[in-house]
Amino acid sequence: MPEPTVGTTPPRVMTIAGTDSGGGAGIAADLRTFAACGVHGCLAVCAVTVQNSVGVTGVHTIPVDTIAGQIGTVASDIGLQAAKTGMLANAGIIEAVAAAFDAHGIGADHATPLVVDPVAASMHGDPLLAAEALDAYRHTLFPRATVATPNLDEIRLLVEHDVHDREGQYAAAKALHALGPRAVLVKGGHLAEDSDGCLDLLYDGETFVELPGPRFDTGHTHGGGDSLAAAIASGLARGMPVEEAVRFGKRYIVEAVRHSYPLGAGHGPVSPLWALRAWWDEPVSE
Repeated sequence: MPEPTVGTTPPRVMTIAGTDSGGGAGIAADLRTFAACGVHGCLAVCAVTVQNSVGVTGVHTIPVDTIAGQIGTVASDIGLQAAKTGMLANAGIIEAVAAAFDAHGIGADHATPLVVDPVAASMHGDPLLAAEALDAYRHTLFPRATVATPNLDEIRLLVEHDVHDREGQYAAAKALHALGPRAVLVKGGHLAEDSDGCLDLLYDGETFVELPGPRFDTGHTHGGGDSLAAAIASGLARGMPVEEAVRFGKRYIVEAVRHSYPLGAGHGPVSPLWALRAWWDEPVSE
């Protein structure tokens, strides 16, 4: 794909998600990824978290009319070539976001593709959403998704599949696709039983595509799911078909995990800096 010329407006992608005061996940991870992937990032804040590398100690949700207003005011002026969701916190927010998507042509049935990353479980596997919010994901947001990207803990909550092997990934992909997304990506990062690597499985209802990758011996993977979904959305915004965009995202996240770094006393973040260092490694001329 040709690189944009100087002064050309890049594709625009919106993240609809929550903040991370530690800068490693949520909207911070999405905006870092958008820049690294060559797109302009816009944002609709759904929740403000009190968070560091050890954990989350507070979540403060934004009023639903403010969330919908952020989406609408950007879509109607700046325009969007893709969107992705992260932490939506509760059923009311999910319903408001879905209505805003319909009003502004965002989602699988419209011109602007949508990546749904259902942030429903903590990195330790603990549920983050009430039952009614999980239902809203199943029946409201997933049918609007161009690609859905749950991790294995979220799959367990959404379709009650406890995945432990490759066969389980295939079964989970079918169950998730039945909820209505055009394609699903069953990520293998949490599949501890797979010692040979980290295989993600893409399924569009007809074809399975296995996307293998290395497994790194690191605990610094904070923001990995957010970053992968944001990279896929960036690929879609740049005009890639779904499989190519997912491969683009896979390449990005492999390198982001490879270059992850420690931060604070807990889990450090995956890093976009590998994609940016070409210029800041160069000597500064006088």
